[in-house]
Amino acid sequence: MQQNSIQTELQNQFNDAVSRLQSKQMFQSDWDIASFAIFFIFIGTVLLLLTLVLIRCCCCCCCDSEKPPRTKVGVDNYALEP
Repeated sequence: MQQNSIQTELQNQFNDAVSRLQSKQMFQSDWDIASFAIFFIFIGTVLLLLTLVLIRCCCCCCCDSEKPPRTKVGVDNYALEP
């Protein structure tokens, strides 16, 4: 019973998508356009972050030369010592 309802639901969604393609009107409302834009902005952001991570990893691995030791910057506050 459950399998039959899932199958009919998928068939209805497929038929809806095919009818939209045949009518060449993919977006029927403003909400469709907004959700499409938000989806592609999200995908673009994820791809941008992945690209930045890969660039960072490649630069750290290739240019991982001997770094000079860090020097202390600032002034010691002797008033805090016991």
